[in-house]
Amino acid sequence: MIYRSKAPLRIGLAGGGTDVSPYSDEYGGAILNATISLFAYASIELTDDETIIVEALDRKEKQVYAWASSLPINGELDLLKAVYNRVQKDYGIPKRGFKLSTFVDAPAGSGLGTSSTLVVAILGAFVEMLKLPMGDYDIAHYAFEIERKDLQLAGGKQDQYAAMFGGVNFMEFYAEDQVIVNPLRIRPEYMHELENNLVLFFTATSRESASIIKEQVKNVNNKNEKSIEAMHQLKEQARRMKEAMLKGKLHHIGEILDFGFQQKRLMAANISNEVIEHIYAAAKAAGATGGKISGAGGGGFMIFYCPGNTRYAVIEALNSFGGEVKKYSFTKHGLTTWTMAD
Repeated sequence: MIYRSKAPLRIGLAGGGTDVSPYSDEYGGAILNATISLFAYASIELTDDETIIVEALDRKEKQVYAWASSLPINGELDLLKAVYNRVQKDYGIPKRGFKLSTFVDAPAGSGLGTSSTLVVAILGAFVEMLKLPMGDYDIAHYAFEIERKDLQLAGGKQDQYAAMFGGVNFMEFYAEDQVIVNPLRIRPEYMHELENNLVLFFTATSRESASIIKEQVKNVNNKNEKSIEAMHQLKEQARRMKEAMLKGKLHHIGEILDFGFQQKRLMAANISNEVIEHIYAAAKAAGATGGKISGAGGGGFMIFYCPGNTRYAVIEALNSFGGEVKKYSFTKHGLTTWTMAD
């Protein structure tokens, strides 16, 4: 039998960073995001021996182990092994061999929530195989614990929930890891217009988000007023973005994104850099009314809002930087799992 799953990556539209503790614990966070047609895939194929194979097909990495109840966390395919270790510890997996294979449509460090989405996808394949009685919130929180607590990887909470629920969501974050997901019912023509006007650009650089997030955490712990006020403003940005999308005030989205871009730079030192600033300025000169760095910042994907037919001039300007404009569509569904017989 083969147990498969896929979970969508996401674009963060507003409020990014306010889902990270301790800010979300002390002040409450709010984020608006939307899932797109780029996915993380996982499959578990049962074998006839007692060998465990874990492989990331997109990265051409593979590890082979004799069956064990816990696989070593050693810097090689740790996300895959950490999910197995936790599920084995909590639920018990029958002692037989299997091959766990993964593939992600965007590179790690791209700012689209790749790592967390991958954990959700892997977890989904195990839930499908073992028929675990877990709901949407359960799986998202379990994925969060594996990544943030078991592996001690710095980051927020939005990605796991976006991958699980799918669609356009306004998310609220509170103390004790409490998360509330509010799905937004946005008119189809508004979503078509947003999809037409929002350009997704890969800067051809990946970044290590952990160092940026650690500085953000340090700024909150040290009561850095400039950084905390910027997060307050980003939370307000999420509310403004929600209203604009629900009411069809799409002509405001560029300025709301631009407002967030200015605030985001105040949260931590390495969120923006000279390359990002040049790209942003060129996009605005070509007709974009605003944009943002996706994820923690420092590189990866950027998005730009291009009203009217300015997307074509903006794309031409972006192409001069040697990155890649990525085609996508918005998706309505989150984690999907299924089983196929050999």
